[in-house]
Amino acid sequence: MNYTFNRLITGTNFDEVDTRTRKALADKGFGVLTEIDVKATMKKKLDVDMPPYRILGACNPKMAHQAIGIEPRVGAMLPCNVILREVAGGVEVSAIDPVASMQAIDNPALQAVAGQVRDLLAEAVAAI
Repeated sequence: MNYTFNRLITGTNFDEVDTRTRKALADKGFGVLTEIDVKATMKKKLDVDMPPYRILGACNPKMAHQAIGIEPRVGAMLPCNVILREVAGGVEVSAIDPVASMQAIDNPALQAVAGQVRDLLAEAVAAI
């Protein structure tokens, strides 16, 4: 079973893919709550160089509010992380399937919300 959505974007650069990813997320109702520049962090903390790698913490407020109302501890699994990383041939965009990540919580109502989020994330990644 595949637990991630992956898309290789070619013919453009990392910053353009970042811009397109943020727009695709916004078009599906997600905002970016957090951003981690892994490349800069590794350089600062370990003095190592690596290709561009960024983690965007995306959240759909309506879905997050609904999920927290069903299961308050779900916040430990939020926001949904979307990863952008430079690879041979382009920039890969990946997102975890929220249904898979929330299987640890045995709550059918929460799984239904996670399914809606999964569909929105899949559509966003496909639209980049």
